[in-house]
Amino acid sequence: MADMSSFNTLQLDAIREVGNIGTGNAATALSGLLSRMIHMDVPKTELVSIYELGEHYGDPLQIVGAVFVRSTGGFGCSLIFIQNEEDADVMVELLLKQQFGTHIPIDEIPDEMKDSALSEVGNIVLSSFLNAINILLGTQHQISVPGVAHDMLSSILDVVASIYGQMGETALLVNTELSVDGLEAGRKISGHIILIPDPDALELLLKRLKVM
Repeated sequence: MADMSSFNTLQLDAIREVGNIGTGNAATALSGLLSRMIHMDVPKTELVSIYELGEHYGDPLQIVGAVFVRSTGGFGCSLIFIQNEEDADVMVELLLKQQFGTHIPIDEIPDEMKDSALSEVGNIVLSSFLNAINILLGTQHQISVPGVAHDMLSSILDVVASIYGQMGETALLVNTELSVDGLEAGRKISGHIILIPDPDALELLLKRLKVM
């Protein structure tokens, strides 16, 4: 079912709702991690070919931080959490302030510590997103140790297509913005979740949702 034209409206709506539920669960978990209230805008969820990812984001030359995990089990999939570097730095600062009780300027944080904090944020977001799906499906999963990368958006998406395209050609994109208590008024943090289900996992999802 990699061909987007093969999905009917009911199936697309059901998959989008799964994305919305997963994102809400991820925002709740992130709120607990940071010990701050988080308000989430309504997510925009799309189902696209993995080879068209670059058409659904902004400047391909912008530097982003990405966290990758692989999940095995009843719902096999690959997940990626992407933020532009500025928003990723904000998340790192918030997490370290929560952990150490004081604000540490981002330029004073060693790269290894920044990547560790970003990995923790991404792992919470992606694990919680996946937990919501597994609860819906009644399945269990095992998730890999997260990997972190910093590069141009186009380079990250090229890697996603070349590596994860071997496992599945359909990607669920979820884009949203978060308002975090304690930041300056009007400041929002964007995040992008890419879920690439294995072909049999996507079929399982549609069957469990009773739209196939």
